[in-house]
Amino acid sequence: MVETTGGEPDDGAAEVLDRPLPDGVRRRVVQIVSDGFGGLTIGELPTQLRQFARFAPNRRAKFAGNAMASALETDPLFRQRIAEKLREAQSELTGALDSGAPPPAADPLDVAAAAYVLRPAGWVKLVAAAGEEALRADAERADEESRAELERLRQELAEARGHTKAETERLRTELESAKKEAESLHRKLRGALSDVKRGEAAVRKLQAETDTARAEGQAQLSAAESEARRLKARLGEAEAALEATRRAAREGRSVEDMRVRLLLDTVLEATQGLRRELALPPVSVRPAETVDAVEPGRMTPKDIAARALSENDPAILDQLLALPQAHLVVDGYNVTKTGYPQMPLEKQRLRLLGQLSQLAAQTGAEVTCVFDGAELAAPVLLAPPRGVRVLFSKPGVTADELIRQLVRAEPPGRPVIVVSTDREVADGIAKAGARPVASVVLLKRFSHG
Repeated sequence: MVETTGGEPDDGAAEVLDRPLPDGVRRRVVQIVSDGFGGLTIGELPTQLRQFARFAPNRRAKFAGNAMASALETDPLFRQRIAEKLREAQSELTGALDSGAPPPAADPLDVAAAAYVLRPAGWVKLVAAAGEEALRADAERADEESRAELERLRQELAEARGHTKAETERLRTELESAKKEAESLHRKLRGALSDVKRGEAAVRKLQAETDTARAEGQAQLSAAESEARRLKARLGEAEAALEATRRAAREGRSVEDMRVRLLLDTVLEATQGLRRELALPPVSVRPAETVDAVEPGRMTPKDIAARALSENDPAILDQLLALPQAHLVVDGYNVTKTGYPQMPLEKQRLRLLGQLSQLAAQTGAEVTCVFDGAELAAPVLLAPPRGVRVLFSKPGVTADELIRQLVRAEPPGRPVIVVSTDREVADGIAKAGARPVASVVLLKRFSHG
């Protein structure tokens, strides 16, 4: 912005720079002052600059830069002397500035610095234009550096990817080699175990043969010793049998009849004792009563057709919950937003949990209700009702994933019923062996009590 005093000619002396001098222009100005500094006597220098009179130009610009710039701005006479030295050193540039036509090919920073010293008409515009040009040049330079850095990073990324790919291939090769070596070791281990087992079997066989031979020898010795006693006993038995045969003949019964009768009595007494011990009731069902048919006055064809329940019939849920050790898993928000979405989330949870508590008390089934933790702004202070387990999913885990984890945690064969309308959830848990039930079925079950 240029300010001029009223009534004075616009020769540039009254113009004022309303912004800080750009850094590039300031460095050129300090260099101009440092170059003209050496051509002035001690008396022509401002008081604050006289201590730097014997400095070399480079040291003078380095250590007295701020002082020279301040003196140039506040001391018009010093500025005029520096301007005269500049005209002597750069007559062509200063002449062009005095004529109001700066050379187009000149460096904008040199033109601005010279205009700042000479103060021709419009020098503020030249300084401002040089500052903008310097900023534009810095921006372009920064852009070029950014592009170069981006290209370098791309090259490094490509190299890193290539290195990663090569490293991955190397590790894959090592893994395959390790797998093959492990398989070979496993085969050798299995072979060694088989050899050990065969050796143990041979030892056991030899031990058994030894024990058998020892037992046979002892048996033969015992048999030889007892043979005489046995013959004597058999003689006594023969005599006793003869006497018993004579008595049985007299009584009209044979020995074999007595043995059969004794065996039959033994079996009957054992059967009666087993029945008393097991407390078995008399047989009340006959084989003919196990055949499925329609008896007169008990069931009609319409009743038989009604036994096939619809998927949306709440009675199917009662049938599933009546199975032994049934586990009911409920997708909480899926049910509440299907049945009463207009209620706040807190009231939705309380209403659903109260209904599930009643259902658990009626059926005796295990009940777990899962809510999505992403819906929570803060931890929920909730006391789970009796018979209902309440779970919230962790951050980063959806309620659907938590339900699938619960299903996978159950042992195969246990009845698990999952209530959710989400088709993805239903398909996933069905593959895991659970039984999906739509949310509307549970809501109908609540309404029927």
